[in-house]
Amino acid sequence: MAGTDDPGSENASTLRIAAGLVLVLALAGGGAWWYLHRSPAAEAPAVAEEAPPQASSAPASPAGPPPVQHPLEEPAATGEPLPAVGESDGALAEALKGLIGAPAVQAWLVPDEIARRFVATVDNLPRNVPLEKRRPLRSPPEVLLVDRTVIDAATGAERITLSARNAVRYDTAVALLAGTDATQLAQAYRRFYPLLQQAYQDLGYPDRYFNDRVVEAIDDLLQAPEPAAPVILVQPKVLYEYEDAALERLSSGQKLLLRMGPAHARTVKAKLRELRALIAIAPK
Repeated sequence: MAGTDDPGSENASTLRIAAGLVLVLALAGGGAWWYLHRSPAAEAPAVAEEAPPQASSAPASPAGPPPVQHPLEEPAATGEPLPAVGESDGALAEALKGLIGAPAVQAWLVPDEIARRFVATVDNLPRNVPLEKRRPLRSPPEVLLVDRTVIDAATGAERITLSARNAVRYDTAVALLAGTDATQLAQAYRRFYPLLQQAYQDLGYPDRYFNDRVVEAIDDLLQAPEPAAPVILVQPKVLYEYEDAALERLSSGQKLLLRMGPAHARTVKAKLRELRALIAIAPK
């Protein structure tokens, strides 16, 4: 759970990318909105995003680039050319407003480098790395809610568990995701896909297909476990960590779903399955 946040180190930006990997995904976004919030202590220093090294001058592998696993169908022509990646914030923001409403966009969206933030976050979801630096959504003010029980009065030792009340923080985001139409999300995603693909290549994957990474991220999220409550935490320093080493090793996206609670996680997974069915098409 290392990183700048509590267990799972990611932030709302992460929930909507899980949840948001749908919503904002549609957009180029990063998911309904995956909130991952900070511990009650001081904010930890920013951690550089984990991105692959830029392509070098070394000769290409004889095997060549990997084959595309999930090619997207071309969207119907609209007559309106897409802007360049660096000039696409306005178009993407307007598209998001049409999907989730202007108030939600104004409240949560980080308005600059939308496509690049989304792509970087999606790329890191299946990894155990912080998502904070390039999050596409603003971090909410709430902090992680935990329950503390004194287990040794003499020493003051406490047992810390992830509070069931923590799931309430995600009610609005999950409801927003659940109410979105997966078909409309997929259509918006296809419309702006060339921008996402370019941003993915700029990130350091000149021979990779971004939609394959999106499907990979969704599949990882769908494998998120549902541990029996309570989830025990430890706080060796400022940040919380999972006591269970297996939970601590989970990917950033899976940790986000864990923090949301089992009911919300099931709702998010259901929407992700709908979206996957629309964009994960095997090559002919």
